[in-house]
Amino acid sequence: MMSKQVPMLPVQTTVTEWRVERLINRLPPRAQASVRWLLLPSSRWVRIPAGVLLICGGLLSILPILGLWMLPVGLMILADDVPALRKIRDRLLDWVERRRPHWLEERRS
Repeated sequence: MMSKQVPMLPVQTTVTEWRVERLINRLPPRAQASVRWLLLPSSRWVRIPAGVLLICGGLLSILPILGLWMLPVGLMILADDVPALRKIRDRLLDWVERRRPHWLEERRS
């Protein structure tokens, strides 16, 4: 059985985009496709409400199914559209690159 290839985004130009792309590559294939679509500039009308809903779900992490993991994911999604969050995302990715470089390594098949 052949696995379906997930299309890659165009060549990345900044360090931040490279790091985000590496983190996306660690997701399961179906999640990769969804996240890549969500990060396209034309998906802004879906990205903003999705980020807000994830943040709200993260704040309600005491409920079943919802979890604290939703808060940083929502903030990362909104960072493309909110400059103040973009600076925080960049600092967080700098920390990941320094302290957890194995998170950015290529996955082995």
